[in-house]
Amino acid sequence: MATSGSTSFDLNIDEIIDEGYERCGLRPMAGYDLKTARRSLNLLFADWGNRGVHLWKVQLNEQALTAGTATYTVASNVNDVLEAYISTTAAAGDNANTQDVALTKIDRSAYSALPNKLATGQPSQYYVDRQTTPKISLYVAPDASTYTTLKFYTINRIEDATAYNDQQADVAYRFLPCMCAGLAYYLSMKKAPDRIQAMKLIYEDELKRALEEDGQRTSLYVTPQSYFPNLT
Repeated sequence: MATSGSTSFDLNIDEIIDEGYERCGLRPMAGYDLKTARRSLNLLFADWGNRGVHLWKVQLNEQALTAGTATYTVASNVNDVLEAYISTTAAAGDNANTQDVALTKIDRSAYSALPNKLATGQPSQYYVDRQTTPKISLYVAPDASTYTTLKFYTINRIEDATAYNDQQADVAYRFLPCMCAGLAYYLSMKKAPDRIQAMKLIYEDELKRALEEDGQRTSLYVTPQSYFPNLT
C-alpha cells in the first residue's frame, strides 16, 4: 500500500481550539468561546517559557561592539541569553580567519561586585538583566580593536496566537500533541471542571515526552574533581 509521501501535517489555531473543546466533550458555539480559548492558548505558551529551553526558538544574534560601551539592549521577544562570544567578524562575514572567544555568564551579584565596570579591554564575562526588554552587559567593556562583534544565542518567546483559521501556532511538530492536551486542560478549568484531573494528567504526560525529545543527542562526560588536602 502506498503512503502519502507528505510530512507537512500542521494545525491552524481554529483546529487547535476545536481539538481542545472536543477533548472536553464540548463544541465552541459562540465568538467568546474562541476568544477565551485563544487567551488560554497564549497563557499555555507563557507557561512553556517557564518549562525549559525549546530548540526551535533558539536564535543566533549579533551586535556590533562600540568601544567603551558595556551594555547593549536585546530584542523584547528574548526570554534569556544562553551563550555568548565575541568575534572578529560579523556572522555573515565568517571565514577561515574568523576568531571567536567564548564569554562566561555570571549572575547579578557577581556582576555588581566587579570593580570599574567601564574599564576597556577584551571582554571575558557577561551578565543578562532579564527585564521586559533584556540587556546584556559585558565585562570588561570592549575596546573593539580586535573583537568587533558580540554573538549570542537567545531563547525567544513563542509568538502569540492572534488569529484563527488563517494562522498556525509557532510550535514545532513534535509539540502539537501536548499543545492540544494543554489547551484541553486549560479549557476544562473553565468549561468542564469534572475533567480537570484527567486533562491535567494527559497534558503533563504529553509535555514530559515532548520536552525529553526536544534535546540535542550529544555525549555527556562527567569527571569527578579530586582533592587531596593533606598531600605534600
